[in-house]
Amino acid sequence: MQEKGLVNKTRSTGRGPTIWLAGPPADLEEFMPLGIAGIVTNTVVLNEYAKAYGSVIALTEAYLEMTDKPVVMEIDGHSVEELLAVGKVFTDMSPQIILKIPCTLNGLKAFSILRQEGFETFCTTVFSLNQAAAVAQAGVDHILPFCDPVREMGGDPTKLIRDCAHMFRGWDDRPYIMAALVRSVETAHAAFRDGADELVTMWTVYRDMLDHPLTDHWNKVFLDEWIDMHQSGLLTGVPVEEHQS
Repeated sequence: MQEKGLVNKTRSTGRGPTIWLAGPPADLEEFMPLGIAGIVTNTVVLNEYAKAYGSVIALTEAYLEMTDKPVVMEIDGHSVEELLAVGKVFTDMSPQIILKIPCTLNGLKAFSILRQEGFETFCTTVFSLNQAAAVAQAGVDHILPFCDPVREMGGDPTKLIRDCAHMFRGWDDRPYIMAALVRSVETAHAAFRDGADELVTMWTVYRDMLDHPLTDHWNKVFLDEWIDMHQSGLLTGVPVEEHQS
């Protein structure tokens, strides 16, 4: 039986909602030491990135070599037996691996079995409160409401996050709510505001989350003052680097 709680251990080292990243190993490596909780995959990105590595197994090994944090692998299949057999291939690779399974009846059955065996799980493709309630009762640990696909259909991308946060309030051992398919800084902001425990996004969106025009303005103001102090001799003894303007 696998010891349950890798994500809880990761969360205990930080505060507030956790941020998870998606992307190829080479692009994620520089961000992982910056408080990132782990890596989350889906079959779309696995199909894209695995081509460069020759197989999904080789890609998974590259993720595991790049970080000691959790790596959430999305799996799929046509039966409960297939889901469990496929999942075992990945969980046998490393205790870092956590399984992500789509929201289906077979998925619910797999979540129930995996919970009994002590494995932590993520449920993806969640679009309704009914689905969230069902998979929570089946024993999943992380529920992934999809955000920007709802926006693309003219809906509120984070309404389900609010609804889940309200429904799970007061539950013992409630699942975490992870905002998923977050494709913009604006949607990330809304997810944090509306009560997401976790958020997964591409590394490019994470990078852009750090941008703000007022931050750029005031960073320049302060850096200009710092340079002026250096040029005036007020930073003597301070290791200031010379840069071309």
